[in-house]
Amino acid sequence: MLLKLMNVDYCLTETPFEYRHFCWFCGEPKHLLFGFPHNHWLVFNCSHIPIQIPSCKECYQFAYSAKVDSIWQVHVHVKQQLMKHYHKDLAIGLNWTKEELENSGFEGGTFEGFQRSAWFMYEVAKGRVSYKPWPLIVNGVTLEHIDEKETFYFDGMRYPTIDDAINHYVKIFDLNLNFFKQVLAKVGDAKFSQAIRYSRIYIGATPQEQRAALVDILY
Repeated sequence: MLLKLMNVDYCLTETPFEYRHFCWFCGEPKHLLFGFPHNHWLVFNCSHIPIQIPSCKECYQFAYSAKVDSIWQVHVHVKQQLMKHYHKDLAIGLNWTKEELENSGFEGGTFEGFQRSAWFMYEVAKGRVSYKPWPLIVNGVTLEHIDEKETFYFDGMRYPTIDDAINHYVKIFDLNLNFFKQVLAKVGDAKFSQAIRYSRIYIGATPQEQRAALVDILY
């Protein structure tokens, strides 16, 4: 189905019946159709035909600001913006468990509202960031996502890229970015949690102490 918008002929992608009310980016209820490429960001080497996909209002705004070359790069950009937006909510799941919040004893105090809504907000944030979009199909043909960046899965979360996971944990735990990357390079991304724990031990360490710590890591 061809649609005319801003002098661009868009093909409306086929949405599976069970996802007909959802945003392609995050799984929230859809409100708009996002078209790519669009006239506010000229793309000369887009790897696919102009398409439209269902989007919620927030993801639409994030997507519209992406200065990239394909819809899959737009997807990565939107996920990165959602992570920034929900940074504090995502941190809840790293610092608390659901049971700890329920038994925190905040009732009747300043933090009662936090106790009541924190875990719900964490689950919403985690769900939107981790949501996996359905394949893009036009006229029965699935579009190849040849330039999609590799996603990274860790601790129940689906990160746009491993760099996004690294930056997230560096910010949450106030880690030294370069030191954490060097630790991760030695132990490998399969031991991401070990790299986090080891790096947390050396928060505030001097450069000399960090260099010595890296020597102690066995390949």
